[in-house]
Amino acid sequence: MAAFDSHRTTYGSAALFGRIGAVICNVIAAVASWNDTRVTRNALSALSDRELEDIGLNRADIEFVAQRKALS
Repeated sequence: MAAFDSHRTTYGSAALFGRIGAVICNVIAAVASWNDTRVTRNALSALSDRELEDIGLNRADIEFVAQRKALS
């Protein structure tokens, strides 16, 4: 069984750059979250119905799982 760590490190301290730094950090975090959702959705969509069933999902669950992963 393969596993990987999907937690991101923080993108520097917003306190170092003030408000502009905080905005930039928030934009970077939003783009990273969007990309994580996209990658998860694509990976699950590539699985066959049988493979999805093996992990307890169906096609209707893909969007929910992708969104939930992005929030964690």
